[in-house]
Amino acid sequence: MSAKIVGVSGSLSENSKTRRLVSNIVDRVSSKTRLESEFIDIIDLTPDIALARRRDGLPHHLDRALAAVEQADLLVVGSPVYKGSYSGLFKLFFDLIDVKALVRKPIAITATGGGDRHALVVEHQLRPLFGFFNASTLPTSFYASDRDLVDGELRDPVLIQRLDALVEESIHVLERRLVHA
Repeated sequence: MSAKIVGVSGSLSENSKTRRLVSNIVDRVSSKTRLESEFIDIIDLTPDIALARRRDGLPHHLDRALAAVEQADLLVVGSPVYKGSYSGLFKLFFDLIDVKALVRKPIAITATGGGDRHALVVEHQLRPLFGFFNASTLPTSFYASDRDLVDGELRDPVLIQRLDALVEESIHVLERRLVHA
């Protein structure tokens, strides 16, 4: 089985800042490591996620997406911020993940939101969610607000540097994970 990077965007918008951010990270890590990648868009799994109560009997495409997350060597996850937290369907998706499937799995966490007051969502919402799974969230997280993205692109050199640090951390932890596998 080959190593894989999986990105998960929790946005419900087809033209999503979150999707572009997660995709950017996945593409950069995949390009530098030459590993296969896969992208999961929560919007593509709606309404099946909302109707799911248990793991058994799920539609094939939803079960396959869950399996991809569970089998990934690195996860890059992102959610837009809605009223101080990640999106509800993002949470429902991860509610279907086996509780032991993400143990020690490296996860890069990101979020986007309308303003700076949502910046701590990565620390106060996403990190604890993956802490529940005993996953290994990377030390550097990333948040971008609407004003940080101009035509979908980061312009602030400090944020660009932080995003670069997250990409480099992702590459480093992935390479170490694969060497010790």
